[in-house]
Amino acid sequence: MAPSHLSVREMREDEKALVLEMLKAGVKDTENRVALHALTRPPALLLLAAASSGLRFVLASFALALLLPVFLAVAAVKLGLRAWWGSLPPPGGLGGPWVAVRGSGDVCGVLALAPGTSAGDGARVTRLSVSRWHRRRGVGRRLLAFAESRARAWAGGMGEPRARLVVPVAVAAWGVAGLLEGCGYQAEGGWGCMGYTLVREFSKDL
Repeated sequence: MAPSHLSVREMREDEKALVLEMLKAGVKDTENRVALHALTRPPALLLLAAASSGLRFVLASFALALLLPVFLAVAAVKLGLRAWWGSLPPPGGLGGPWVAVRGSGDVCGVLALAPGTSAGDGARVTRLSVSRWHRRRGVGRRLLAFAESRARAWAGGMGEPRARLVVPVAVAAWGVAGLLEGCGYQAEGGWGCMGYTLVREFSKDL
């Protein structure tokens, strides 16, 4: 998409419902892959097997005892992802949320930022989602470039020693990871459960 056909501005009040649906749709695209990745790690399989064995003494159905822990675990992972990334972010110190808007006025992407938890951490992307119909058209890169410019301005205004942007990415979101690596970001750690990474953090010094 040509840069002249795309602009970034703050979200308006009447766009909240549309932005929320876009965030939820973005989470739905990866939640099944994240759940599969999380629940096929050896510690998770061991816990599921132990739960199934315990339920066999309570439930009359072997199949129900086998499947119930899996369904509950998948539901817990999905609810956690939706609560974390599938909701509107709270107001932050960097303004926003911002939306990418086509020349026709259609909202096709959303971005939210927040300051890091300690000095020198830079800014963090807390929401980044693009409409399914506009992916692979440069909207994600445009929002990322806008986030970098905001991070630089915020770091300069706060007297930070360096401008830095951190983008957390679900371990199964290969498209987003590829976009970040192509823009010069590097994976630096992450967080997860039981010793296995579920979210990788990509960072870039600006």
